[in-house]
Amino acid sequence: QVQLVESGGGLVQAGASLRLSCLVSGRTFSTSGMGWFRQAPGKDREFVAAIRWSTSSTLYADSVKGRFTISREIAKNTVYLQMNSLKPEDTAVYYCAASKTAGGGIPRYRYEYDYWGQGTQVTVSS
Repeated sequence: QVQLVESGGGLVQAGASLRLSCLVSGRTFSTSGMGWFRQAPGKDREFVAAIRWSTSSTLYADSVKGRFTISREIAKNTVYLQMNSLKPEDTAVYYCAASKTAGGGIPRYRYEYDYWGQGTQVTVSS
């Protein structure tokens, strides 16, 4: 099993920055990729960003490209999501997820992820 614990959410004004962290524990060697998803009230959970542990290759949703940066710190078993220039439409619960999917691609679909954290709330006021 793999456990994921997110932290770093909060209430900020538009234009501000936040950094989310996801601590990975358990059978971490079984995971190949990590991702961040978000879910706003009344909406489906959507992909935000993903990274492969081994290569640090990344993938972003168009809506966050250029503003958000995903990174990983292997020694700390932690994945980060640096969010800059936040907008009110970024308001959502942000979830960290881990994928066991083999191969060289970067997982971006919910079905490719095997473990999920509990989520952390990000609220951006206008």
